[in-house]
Amino acid sequence: MGGLSYLINENPPWYICILLGFQHYLTMLGANLAVPFALSEKMCFANNHLAISEVMSTVFFTSGVSTILQTTFGVRLPIVQGSTFTFLAPAVAILRQPKFLCPVYNSTENSTMGYDKDVWKPRMLEIQGAIMVSSLFQVLVGFSGLMGFLMHFIGPVSIAPTIILIGLSLFEVAAGKAGTHWGISMTTIVLIVIFSQYMQGINLRIPAYSRDRGCYVAKYPLFRLFPIILAICTSWLIALIVTAAGGFPDDPELPQYMARTDARIKVLREAEWFRVPYPGQWGLPTVSAAAVLGMLSGVVASIVESIGDYYACARMSGAPPPPTHAINRGIGMEGIGCIITGAWGTGSGTTSYSENIGAIGITKVGSLRVIQVAGCVAIVMGVVGKIGALFTSIPDPVVGGVFMVMFGMITAVGMSNLQYVDMTAARNMFIVGVSVVFGMALPFYLKTHENAIQTGYEEVDQIITILLSTNIAVGGMLALFLDNTIPGTKEERGLIAWKHHLIPDEDEDDDYEVATIHVYDLPFCLKRLGYNEISRYIPFLPYYHPVSHDGACHVAAATNVAMETGESTKRDLALEEGKNSYAVQPNTITEDPEDTTSF
Repeated sequence: MGGLSYLINENPPWYICILLGFQHYLTMLGANLAVPFALSEKMCFANNHLAISEVMSTVFFTSGVSTILQTTFGVRLPIVQGSTFTFLAPAVAILRQPKFLCPVYNSTENSTMGYDKDVWKPRMLEIQGAIMVSSLFQVLVGFSGLMGFLMHFIGPVSIAPTIILIGLSLFEVAAGKAGTHWGISMTTIVLIVIFSQYMQGINLRIPAYSRDRGCYVAKYPLFRLFPIILAICTSWLIALIVTAAGGFPDDPELPQYMARTDARIKVLREAEWFRVPYPGQWGLPTVSAAAVLGMLSGVVASIVESIGDYYACARMSGAPPPPTHAINRGIGMEGIGCIITGAWGTGSGTTSYSENIGAIGITKVGSLRVIQVAGCVAIVMGVVGKIGALFTSIPDPVVGGVFMVMFGMITAVGMSNLQYVDMTAARNMFIVGVSVVFGMALPFYLKTHENAIQTGYEEVDQIITILLSTNIAVGGMLALFLDNTIPGTKEERGLIAWKHHLIPDEDEDDDYEVATIHVYDLPFCLKRLGYNEISRYIPFLPYYHPVSHDGACHVAAATNVAMETGESTKRDLALEEGKNSYAVQPNTITEDPEDTTSF
């Protein structure tokens, strides 16, 4: 990945940081907007537009906080944190319990303010408690270094069905939103296809200035960076024109009413200009064993999803492949980020955003400081209440069209993991096919047969019901069990190709320019912790030496797959005379260990 304007440890001018930081905020916007809308029906605040806007502002705020924590104290890569879809399936399963079903109001009751405005809060508090407690497992896995052990059992054959089921399990949410007006929904889908696929190679010519070149005309990849935002704005404008022309009904009882741009206009007047989200703002979170165990499936899926993002981000930003201690800190810090989102109350956790990693490759700016500024921008946007209210007023069919594409892409990402697997092998076809179908069929059966689980103990019934109603838990656990018990070679299982994808051979990219390994050191005075002899035994500190059963040191948890093949990575982190040494490729930029250009 050559030609970076700024490597990870280089800082652009402040005005460039602000512009690129805002661009990264816009890139993460689409996925962050989706989560509150996706939960609105099950959370019982679909008609409480002010509640949606406040939850949305909280999502922006906590995403910014998590991004700053991750880039400063976590993996220390320019990687954006935002709401994750992996928590939605468990959340929906939890909210399907009879006690959390939404009450039915007639039109008179639903139009009066106050009667149902807080009905969603007990549901949110249950999800908050489940996220906070289950995320402690992610913190434990990260900071204890357990990921290396878990990676012995997790491979692409077990990952693929899990991620596929994330997308498939949400199709009802997408259909519900899109079904309010299929004309506007299909318009949104078509626009996304045009912008993201057919026009991605078209660059806008804009005036630009640099010290080296002076004034010049630059090519800006607008359609490649913001296809979702452009499609939303265009469809929103079309809906506005149709609303003004009287093309949509004005009866709130009709589904097509939600296609009107003024259906939620009241929220813009009700929302505060400035509102600072705070922990416990909806009340004291509640905890139940059933909800926590159900949410654990989302936590595990999020952990596995993030590991590949770390390697991709390092490659894009001009950093060396992340060592073990950095990956451990990254996973642990994502767990802390999930605890923060749980305490503040967003209805979801946080994860690394691959779309922002792609933006780094397009802009050629891998600076850590830019992503830290993006986190600050997200915090500011979360404090301005009118911003959340504005996004809440997006018509439902526009949101539904976006959901169709997003959930489809999530499903496709899951399928892409099978590229490393020998799909001509009968074992792999059996595992993937059975896991996906069973992961859809069993939760569907329990959804239509509410009292199917009868053990005689209500708490046990709830635990079993939630676990078996969560698609990714059923399909993921079945795939994991079958992949580790049905005989198969490492080549068939895709372990060797998957490892090679995460950590490619050094001689494949001779022009790959990287910074030094010290970009992963802790900031401020915390770096001194790494100079202590005990740091080699602490999984999240620099100089940590993970030792496998054969005595080999490896740079990351994912390379434990390589240990099973008897291979050792070419990128070993060594401890020599109190300094890090790292074998980098030609054109490496060197840096004094004491010098840190980004905090």
